[in-house]
This record gives sequence, structure tokens and C-alpha cells, in this order.
Amino acid sequence: MWKKSNSNLLWKPWAWLAAAALLLPGCGLLPKEEEALKPPLVKPVKENFELYEVKRGTISKQVSGVGTFASDRLQYLYFSDSGGRLASMNVSLGSAVKEGDVIAEIDTGDLQSRIRQQQIALEKSQIILEQTKDEKRGDAMAIRLKVLDAEKEQVALDQLRLQQDKSKLISTVNGIVTYIDPIKQGDLVVAYKQLVTVSDPKTMKLVYEFGNINDLTGIQIGMEVDVKFKNKPLKGKVVQIPSTAPQSDVKAIADKNAKSVVISVTDLPPEVTIGNNADITIVTEKRENVLVIPKVGLRSYLGRDYVQVLEGESRKEIDVEKGIVSATEVEIRKGLKEGQKVILNN
Repeated sequence: MWKKSNSNLLWKPWAWLAAAALLLPGCGLLPKEEEALKPPLVKPVKENFELYEVKRGTISKQVSGVGTFASDRLQYLYFSDSGGRLASMNVSLGSAVKEGDVIAEIDTGDLQSRIRQQQIALEKSQIILEQTKDEKRGDAMAIRLKVLDAEKEQVALDQLRLQQDKSKLISTVNGIVTYIDPIKQGDLVVAYKQLVTVSDPKTMKLVYEFGNINDLTGIQIGMEVDVKFKNKPLKGKVVQIPSTAPQSDVKAIADKNAKSVVISVTDLPPEVTIGNNADITIVTEKRENVLVIPKVGLRSYLGRDYVQVLEGESRKEIDVEKGIVSATEVEIRKGLKEGQKVILNN
């Protein structure tokens, strides 16, 4: 009995503990479930615009480039007949030549010998003519026949001498050689193809050759030109445009004249020589007190010109009429008002 009663007393405290544990709320022993996070509030990104406030100003359209000083008096040398072969080129670039100098020659073969033979034939005919006059003073017919024989020999000699003259390129001016065609000895000569240019260095003008003939639009005789030679400002004036250039049968010359303007420069420094370069600027159109915006602000699509302006916080498209367009700016004739803000970025 004692042992049994004592055993019951020992387990009762543990039983009470176990029962108490079972009576605790179930959530006390399990991990607490976390509440779901609410999505963060996203603020709309404000669009940044690059703006330009429309204002009045001066705009000009101009042509700028680098011109080359050339002689105002040029002689273009070429052979008038084809078929011969070049025998010699007697000058080089920069050579000084005088009037009457032989610049180049064509191979004439035995022409010199034929000329001498014809001179002999002519002299013989003249001697026979004189003999006939002495022997047959009253025979006008016989004398006339001998006169015609002599004339025939003279004509033949003149033709040979003309052929000899055509075989030579002769300078008619004093100057320097500024161009030589890359023809070589023995090459066939083409009629009227420019082979040599002789330039008179005493009179010079500035020549600007356009890469795109459309850029010539608006350039007129008499327009003022700003010239800069070795950072020294000079004044010039347009004296020749394609429509006023002299006609030339030489294709190379005609092609060059068709895309060049010639500028007369006042007070040329003494150090200027043929071939020197100078910067030029020709203002072809200018307007003052007009609405001007950066060129990047003008948009075009399928022939439509328009701009985007900022109204409040939104864009608005406005059709415009453009005027002068320079390299960086554009004149707006209709569509915008002073003070409006044009959007420059896309």
C-alpha cells in the first residue's frame, strides 16, 4: 500500500503540467503568419524637355569654303588635231615661260625632210618659170602654165609648214606653268584636250569651286565676299559666276567654269602667289528682326514642316512656314509667336 500511494503522488505534478500545456491556445506554439505587403505607390516620371523660347533675331544664309588664287590671265594649250604621238613635253609644273616658247611637240616623222624636198621642187618650178618667160615672151599660155606649176608647189609647201606649226604648242604669254596633263612621250594626242596651262602671275583672282552646284543658288555678280588670308581679313567681290563665264571648247575648262565663282580681292598682300589658299564667306541672304529657332527644333515629314511646343506639361504640334535656313538656325514666318517654348529634344 505504501509504495503504491507514493507512486501516485510522484506523477501527479507532471500530469498537471502536461494538461496545462494542452489547454494553451494552439497559436502560441505555431509561427505567426505575416501579413501581405501592400504594393508601393509609384509616382509617374515627369518628362524632361529641352526647351527654346521663341525670340526675334537676325539670320543669314551664307556660303563658306576655301578658294585658290589663280591668274586672271590664263592660256590653255592643246593640239587642234588628233592622231599624232607626243614627242616631248618641254616644261614642268612651275616652269617660267616666255611668249614664243615651244611648250610641247608632236612626233612628225620625216616631215622635215618632206619640207626640204618641197622647197627644192618649188625652187625648180620657179626657175623653169623664169626660163619660159625668157624663151617665150609672146607665149602667154606657156608662161601661165609655168606660173600655175609654181603656185602648186608653193601650196604644197605651205601645207607642210602648217602641219609643222600644228605639231608645236607655243605660249603666247609670259607666265608660269600651273597645270600639265599626265600624258607621256609616245601617247596619242587627242584634239582640243587641255595639256598645259600657262598663268600670268601679275594679275590674280580667287577661285572657289563648289562641290555641289546647288550651293551656287543665290550668288550674284557684285556680292561682297569676306576673305581671310593667313588670318588677315580682306575684302572681295564676286566678278564671275557660271552663267557669265566665257565659253570654252575644252571640256575640262567648261566643267570647271560651270561650278566655280571668281572673286576679285582688293589690296592683295605682296606675298600672295598662284596656288595660295584663302577662306571665303559669301552672305547670300539676310533678314533682321524675325522669329528664329534652332534648326533642330524644326521637324519635317512628307512635306509638312512643324514644331512641337510645350503647353502646360504636354506637347502640342504646330504647323509652321519656314524662311531662311542656315547651318544652325531657321526663320519661322508663320505659326509661332514670340515667347512660345519650342521642344528641341524628341
